[in-house]
Amino acid sequence: MAPAPVPEPQFKKDEKALCFHHELLYEAKVLEVRPAETDKKSFEYKVHYKGWKNTWDDWVAEDRLRKITPENRELANSLRHEMLAAQRAARAQPAPSKKKTQGSTRGSEERQMSVQATGPRGQKRMRDQDLEKEETFQNRRAIRILMPDRLKSILVDDWENVTKNLQLVQVPSSKPAGIILDEYFAYATEPSMRNSQETDILEEVIQGMKEYFNKSLGRILLYRFEREQFYDISKRMEDPTSDLASKTLAEIYGGEHLLRLFVSMPELIAQTNMDVQAVNRLREELGFMTNWLQKEPQVTAFFQSTYESPGQAYIDKVKSST
Repeated sequence: MAPAPVPEPQFKKDEKALCFHHELLYEAKVLEVRPAETDKKSFEYKVHYKGWKNTWDDWVAEDRLRKITPENRELANSLRHEMLAAQRAARAQPAPSKKKTQGSTRGSEERQMSVQATGPRGQKRMRDQDLEKEETFQNRRAIRILMPDRLKSILVDDWENVTKNLQLVQVPSSKPAGIILDEYFAYATEPSMRNSQETDILEEVIQGMKEYFNKSLGRILLYRFEREQFYDISKRMEDPTSDLASKTLAEIYGGEHLLRLFVSMPELIAQTNMDVQAVNRLREELGFMTNWLQKEPQVTAFFQSTYESPGQAYIDKVKSST
């Protein structure tokens, strides 16, 4: 039997690449390559961010890096410009008090997504001229939600599958968003984990997330290429003889769209009248949820969706409507 092929790193020493830090892509250079400590079949890369001191150099997993291609440069520019647009929209919201708060946001195509505009070691990356200065993060009601790297990688793959590969995630989903939220509620309310008051608060948060999902999906959570699919789903929901009759969108669309909602939540919350205490509690609950979602077996159960090509007729229809 022939020996198993030795895996090769996708990036080589001295190669230039685009590297994710939080939810923005920065131009970087690969300084060193080594096998990953947790998985010897994958690799880790020490990167230097262009224009920054060596003290910013950092070891990153392979899924944080992207080849420098026109498509990936477009993605980097899109994330940056949409983050600035989100910041401008947030500044238009009146501040609830003179007390300063901090946050940062980003978007993706037809939806806005949250981001931490920090450097590779958790400090503010304020030198980039395309980013707003620190003062623009003040007097904000938007909450900041930490999105784990594993979930960010899923979001990027989702973006590429839909907008670049022109594929669609299968719907109805076998694990729709409503079921995922219900499973988190069951996990988070196991005996001894919460008292009755905390359980009641979480139940309100879960119901609120479902409501946000149902109202936001058709407005801000879809990419342009998915809209024809959404129109078809909507017609089936309105047909009393359909298998989707009387169902909500949270019972049809799955994990990928739920992640898009999570990163849209800061801007959605900024438009509400929630007080500081309620906002902080919601931020804490959403942080617990994303931490739970990024672990096994949740990742395998909720985000192994099959993307499929809708066919040339669908593609032509999308092009004709733009």
